[in-house]
Amino acid sequence: MNNNEITAALDALRGGDKKAFEELYNNLRVPAYTIIYRIMWDKSAAEDILQEFFIKLYFSPPEPSVKNPRAYIFRTARNLATDALRKRQKCLSLDEMEDTVPDNGLYGANDLKIAVNDALKSLPEDESQIVTLRAMGELKFREISEIMKIPLGTALWKYQKAIGKLKKILEGEDAL
Repeated sequence: MNNNEITAALDALRGGDKKAFEELYNNLRVPAYTIIYRIMWDKSAAEDILQEFFIKLYFSPPEPSVKNPRAYIFRTARNLATDALRKRQKCLSLDEMEDTVPDNGLYGANDLKIAVNDALKSLPEDESQIVTLRAMGELKFREISEIMKIPLGTALWKYQKAIGKLKKILEGEDAL
């Protein structure tokens, strides 16, 4: 969904149109989940946060004055995941945290999605989030810089750096 479609759906949602919410959910569920998952690295927690995100969107959609609703929506999903991760890290022991990270030895070498996810886990958090926002959220670098609260040049540089690292990792080289 582009900004105009999201704006129209949000306007309808504010007017009580449940079909508009269904359209938002169907179109934004996968990219929002991916962003959340790549912060949490835990499917169950990501699903919970995704549900919380859509409940929040349903009951308090952004005001019409929001100029870039697409960036606003993905920033909200990212912020919910980041907050949940902070709370979780305060509560979990190191052993419990290690249990939430999948064991790489269980995966076949031919599964590209798993290989990319594993490679993304090895990147610094900010670089992983930038790649995810760009690839799954299909956001422009200007929107990413706004969401991440970093200069545009930094977003571009970190993205290029992360892509280079991912390429090396996926080719079997040590990128870090």
